[in-house]
Amino acid sequence: MDYCLRELEGKQANDPLFMKKMNNNNNHKSSSTTPSQVHEQTQRVFVHGPVIVGAGPSGLAAAACLKEKNIPCIILERSNCIASLWQLKTYDRLRLHLPKQFCELPFMEFPSNFPTYPSKQQFIKYLEDYAERFGIRPRFNETVKNAEFDSKIGCWKLKSFSSKGDLTTEYVCRWLIVATGENAEAVVPNIEGVDEFDGIIRHTSLYKSGEEFRGKKVLVVGCGNSGMEVCLDLCNHDATPSLVVRDSVHVLPREMLGKSTFGLSMWLLKWFPLRLVDRFLLIVSWLMLGDTSQLGLDRPSLGPLQLKNLSGKTPVLDVGTLAKIKGGHIKVRPSIKRLKRHTVEFIDGRSENFDGIILATGYKSNVPYWLKEEDMFSKKDGFPMKPFPNGWKGKNGLYAVGFTKRGLLGASMDAKRIAIDIERCLEAEK
Repeated sequence: MDYCLRELEGKQANDPLFMKKMNNNNNHKSSSTTPSQVHEQTQRVFVHGPVIVGAGPSGLAAAACLKEKNIPCIILERSNCIASLWQLKTYDRLRLHLPKQFCELPFMEFPSNFPTYPSKQQFIKYLEDYAERFGIRPRFNETVKNAEFDSKIGCWKLKSFSSKGDLTTEYVCRWLIVATGENAEAVVPNIEGVDEFDGIIRHTSLYKSGEEFRGKKVLVVGCGNSGMEVCLDLCNHDATPSLVVRDSVHVLPREMLGKSTFGLSMWLLKWFPLRLVDRFLLIVSWLMLGDTSQLGLDRPSLGPLQLKNLSGKTPVLDVGTLAKIKGGHIKVRPSIKRLKRHTVEFIDGRSENFDGIILATGYKSNVPYWLKEEDMFSKKDGFPMKPFPNGWKGKNGLYAVGFTKRGLLGASMDAKRIAIDIERCLEAEK
C-alpha cells in the first residue's frame, strides 16, 4: 500500500509538473470560477490507509476493526458529530427496535445497566464511548462531493468540501470504504397539491415530539416502524392521528413467549427452514394481535422473514400502536390522492381536514450522487448490486459497510470482513 503513495509523494516533491498532470481533469473549472470561489483554498492529502466516508455506527465499526489491526484510517463526516442521523434526525421517544445484544458494534458490549431496548440517548452515549475507546476522531463538516478511481495512479481520489473555511481537499488513498448507509437522505414523496396545503408538512427526520401537535389532527404517511411509533407518540400527547397505509405490512409483537421476536426467530432458524419459522411467527402473531386485515393492515403474501430477505422490507414490531388502532384512537386511511388548502383527499373519494402531515416515508442511499463507479453500487437505489453476504467488496479497493438491510448486526459483519481483507492485502505486499 505505502509504495503507491510514497511514489506519488515523491513525484509531487521532485517533479514540478506532477501537480499539473494530476489536475488536468479539473482545468476546465478555472474558466467558470465565480467571484465567491476566488478565495477557496485547495489542498491534497495522501492517506496511508483507507478513507471511510460516514461516521455513523457503520463507519465507527469499520474504523474500530481497522484500529484493532493497527491499520490507520481517516473518517470523513459531513455533519458536526458522529451518528448524525441518531443525534439530529430522530424523534425523542425512539428506542432500539431490537434487543441490545443484536445491536452491539465489534469488540464492545452495551453497559449491563442499559435496558433490553436502549433509548435514543443511551445508544448515542454508547456510540460516543465506542469512539472514545478506539480513539476514533472523524474529520467533521467534510462533505464528499466526488470520489473516483484513478487507474493511472492506482488510487482513489476524493474531493471533499469543508463547510468551515471554504476549504476543498482532495484525498488520495488506496482503499475507500463507503459507510454513508442506507438512510443518508430523507425520501419525500411527490404529492399533488402540496403547495396548496396550509398546514405543517414535515418528514420524520424533523419530527421530535407530539407536544407541538397537542389537540391537533395529524395525518401520518407511512406504516413502517417510524410511522407506527409517531402515531403512538401523537396519541400520548393528546393529538388525533390518522395513518396512511399504502402497502401491505407485517405487524408482529415485539416479544413472543417471553423472548424478543427477533431473537426467537434467529434461534428457530438454526433448527427449522425459513418458511416454517415464518408460519410460526404468523400463527403466534394472529393469536396475540388478531387479524390485522380487519384494521386495514393487510399482510403481504410472503412471510415476514422471506420478505425481509428478498426486499429488505422490515416487519413492524408493535410497541402499543395496534391497541390504539383497535380502540379507535388512530384511524387507518388509504393513499392520498391530492391536497387542498385544509383538506386531504384520499383515493377512496373521502376528504378530511388535517392540521398537519408527518411523512414517515423513510430514507435512501445517496451513494450515486458522489461515488463515480459502475460495477459495485446500483445507480437506481445506491445499494450494492451483489446480494448479502457478498455486497461488502468491490473492485480496486472499494468496500461497503452498512448496506446489508440487516441493521447493526450486518454492519458489524461487514466491518470485520473489510478489516481482514485489507490486512491480507498489506501482508501480501510485505
